[in-house]
Amino acid sequence: MNREERLAELQRRDRLAEDGGGPQRRESQHKQGKMSARERIEFLLDEGSFEETDKLVTHRCNDFGMAEQKYYGDGFIAGYGRIEGRLVFVFAQDFTVFGGSLSEANAGKIVKIMDLAAKMGAPLIGLNDSGGARIQEGVLSLAGYADIFLRNTLYSGVVPQVSAIMGPCAGGAVYSPAITDFIFMVDKTSYMFITGPEVIKTVTHEEVTKDQLGGATTHNETSGVAHFLAHDDAECLSLVRELLSFLPSNNLEDPPRKPSNDPVDRVDSALDTLIPDQSNLPYDIKDVIHGVVDDGYFFEVQEYYAKNIVVGFARLNGRSVGIVANQPAFLAGTLDINASIKAARFVRFCDCFNIPLVTFEDVPGFLPGANQEYGGIIKHGAKLLFAFAEATVPKVTVITRKAYGGAYCVMASKHIRTDVNYAWPSAEIAVMGPEGAVDIVYKRELERATDREEVRQQKIGEFRDRFANPYVASERGFVDAVIQPRDTRKKLIQALEMLETKRDRNPPKKHGNIPL
Repeated sequence: MNREERLAELQRRDRLAEDGGGPQRRESQHKQGKMSARERIEFLLDEGSFEETDKLVTHRCNDFGMAEQKYYGDGFIAGYGRIEGRLVFVFAQDFTVFGGSLSEANAGKIVKIMDLAAKMGAPLIGLNDSGGARIQEGVLSLAGYADIFLRNTLYSGVVPQVSAIMGPCAGGAVYSPAITDFIFMVDKTSYMFITGPEVIKTVTHEEVTKDQLGGATTHNETSGVAHFLAHDDAECLSLVRELLSFLPSNNLEDPPRKPSNDPVDRVDSALDTLIPDQSNLPYDIKDVIHGVVDDGYFFEVQEYYAKNIVVGFARLNGRSVGIVANQPAFLAGTLDINASIKAARFVRFCDCFNIPLVTFEDVPGFLPGANQEYGGIIKHGAKLLFAFAEATVPKVTVITRKAYGGAYCVMASKHIRTDVNYAWPSAEIAVMGPEGAVDIVYKRELERATDREEVRQQKIGEFRDRFANPYVASERGFVDAVIQPRDTRKKLIQALEMLETKRDRNPPKKHGNIPL
């Protein structure tokens, strides 16, 4: 074979690899509103930056007539490229080749780039669109999944791992995304579940559609499995790019900083009147967040799940921060099982990747009820406590209104190593609200009173004046300063600048035992 023939052979094989399952199957993907695997990678990465690895890999299965069905790449596209100039590793399942099923060969492709991502300290992105394990390969396919799961676990907290579910993801395949840091789903075209509708109908006689069981809305609103909901492939991939702009490439780097034209000392006078005069009236904590962060931009995580707590990323003077905030506009901002798990997971991610934590606190306590107790609110609430206490990144808390009972302790209080704690003049820091406290403290006096309600209201007023304020905590040093709401942005930026060189570490140990 001469030089021209050798080059022609290479080009032929490249074309076959790039053609995947052929134009007809790609067109079928397009009709479903889905991009092809290669189109997704091209859209996700900076133009012209993708370098493919293992492009000519083929499967090694000879059973069930598979020897006659070989495609270069074997249904997976893997490699590396750039997002905003920063190195990332990516793989995409190509549904047009064997339904994107996992084989021993293409699992090896993923494992290779996972190991490279860890060595190079770069984020790993998986674009999932697969029918699951390749049945013809039996245990070899299952072994491939386990090889991937192991690396998801070992590299957790080492490099950011992101999963975009852009088609089916079922059975054992769901566990790799579940271990990764963030899951994106596309409405109407993606779904995740352990067992499908047919099996569920056979075993439990329940009738449910794929979308109801494991669609993007289900996992964003009900289960909390997913973190982001997109309406099409393009929006999903754009959101992945946006997320990565807030994150460092690995656990040894600081988050990227972006120039900001938003003045450090900008004041927002609207914050001075945001808190209602009556403490039982709601307001939207997102108004506080938008009023404080750079350009009012907040990139919310798990927006549709456990709405009584708000988490997400923003920037303060160009620096990435993770925000955790009670939401008094939903369930009065109480902490329940779902909110505790949602926030704990987010706090631990930020601590893994050196992202400072800013907490806005307005919490009347943990949500009462038999269902919460039976569901284990004690251990689930302790997850959030554990996460905040364990975190060694810079931590700053602002108490806007209520900070009651154990929930006060949990929400990044001074007592669990929060570095700077502020309170607004509207803050109420106490064991419980004035009404409940009076009924307990003055129980006997109220029982003896002839005009019980009049005495009760008088005592409530006295209790509120004496204890339902930030000054008792401030006198003890549990709050570093009581600040004007309008100055919150400036105070936060100053605190974070002071904390830039913070050094803190936990006692030497293999790892803690978080209450799971």
